Amino acid sequence: MLKKTAVITGASSGIGLELARLIAADGYNLIVTARRADRLQQLAEELKSLHGTTVSIIEMDIAKPFAGDSLWQAILSITPDVDILVNNAGFGEASSFADESTENIERMIHLNISTLTSLTRQILPGMIKRESGRILNVASLAGFQPGGPGMSVYYASKSYVLSFSRSIRRELSGTGVSVTTLCPGATQTEFEETANAQGTRLFNLAKPMNAKAVAIAGYRGLVLGCGVVIPGLMNKVLAYSVKISPTALALEINRFLLNKKH
Repeated sequence: MLKKTAVITGASSGIGLELARLIAADGYNLIVTARRADRLQQLAEELKSLHGTTVSIIEMDIAKPFAGDSLWQAILSITPDVDILVNNAGFGEASSFADESTENIERMIHLNISTLTSLTRQILPGMIKRESGRILNVASLAGFQPGGPGMSVYYASKSYVLSFSRSIRRELSGTGVSVTTLCPGATQTEFEETANAQGTRLFNLAKPMNAKAVAIAGYRGLVLGCGVVIPGLMNKVLAYSVKISPTALALEINRFLLNKKH
């Protein structure tokens, strides 16, 4: 019996790495992508040794314009049939909008929004035709917020991911294809460093969750066909408290949390 295939973006570290381990342990072959091929090679060797998993590596910068189409062509050269799609790749930057580089802004929008959307669009018809498939889009607790002063573009991009995922999930009702959105809060990954978020109250006031725990929650939700997965009790409280909080208050709290202590 042929193994099924899962595509995972941003699989070289953090939540994406842990999801790759979980999915491989469940018997899937993997197609993984990131800019750091050396890390992906280490992952491939680990998973082959543990599970006999075939891991196909696509070294690509998917934060560029039309990267979703290029990535899909690379996937097609391996297989046209994708059973699980995990859109995990993304990044943020802790900075006032006026101080962010325009290059980083463009790359963030392309990676967090455009590539995710395009790749989903390319893979989805095959899933619908086979009446089977699962999609996991990694958003953030930030997606529930009205905005994030200090990380404005990142928060807006994650709101898009949550809204987009909820919408296509409803469109796909009855097709055999499910869409799950994973919305973690602060997590122990490289994000804090790469986003220049060290020292922000967001990461200092509460202990970030372990990446493996977040991945387990996300994968369980994917398997069960859940709509939205929010790992951690406190994160659930924070997500739903926004519904009863005045927008101005929520924005001020986020501004406080995203500022660095002096």
